[in-house]
Amino acid sequence: MNKERTFRAILILVGMILSLLLLAIFLSLLWGSFPSIKALGWKFFYSEEWNPITNKFGALPFLIGTLVTSFLALAISFPFSLAVSIYLGEYMRAGKISTLLKVTIDLISAVPSVIYGFWGLIILVPLVRNIEMKLNIPPYGVGIFTATLILSVMVIPYSATIVREVIELVPDDLKEAAYSLGATKYEVIKDVVLPYAKSGIFAGLLLSLGRALGETMAVTMVIGNNNKLPKSLFAPANTMASLIANEFTEAVGNVYLSSLIEMGLLLFIVTAIINIIGKYIINRTTVQMRE
Repeated sequence: MNKERTFRAILILVGMILSLLLLAIFLSLLWGSFPSIKALGWKFFYSEEWNPITNKFGALPFLIGTLVTSFLALAISFPFSLAVSIYLGEYMRAGKISTLLKVTIDLISAVPSVIYGFWGLIILVPLVRNIEMKLNIPPYGVGIFTATLILSVMVIPYSATIVREVIELVPDDLKEAAYSLGATKYEVIKDVVLPYAKSGIFAGLLLSLGRALGETMAVTMVIGNNNKLPKSLFAPANTMASLIANEFTEAVGNVYLSSLIEMGLLLFIVTAIINIIGKYIINRTTVQMRE
């Protein structure tokens, strides 16, 4: 009993420390953003101009670049993640092939993002440039589409691993009951496994989205680093993370530096809001499943 109380006390203490750390990060970003907030006000969030010379800074192009690349990457990667999860969770739970695929997925998630960036520059950029030439659009090669492809590859392991683990936790009794009623393997997966695991599937998507929103180096190398509002999916652009990585060390002037810090604050808030909404949906889904 004493060990259980001690363990609970440790968990509570760790939770409080993490909460204080999160609050400290938010307050430090907010404090550093005050000069920008005072100078630019609400215009910072909807302005399209980013000009350090005239001290005019707007976050709209970078906010759009971040959301577009992240959600498109999620849409591209989800079918592959789900397919891998179903295969490893239902068709190939054990064996050499299963072990090889699981190890490969773990290795993909462990590859540094700068390596993905180099791979994108060497392989993806020429391929995208050829596509753009066939479509009669400016053959930049770099841009939102290229960054989206890189992100989609990078986030697959995160969602695939979580979804696979959730699928493996589906009770065998439910599947055997469906088989006894004459259901096929496809029908069991569609009508039993996926509905039961939908909260875990959404959790995998949420984790992948968080990974995509904050990705910096790989995106910086292939997105084109253009501070203007993108006009198409093939246009060069910038995300909030890539902008901070490119310009933070070169920021001269109080407002310029503060604007970059406010950009970090905006990224923090966007990520927090998406995670809160995701957690709420997961909790609602779990409650409905229990009922």
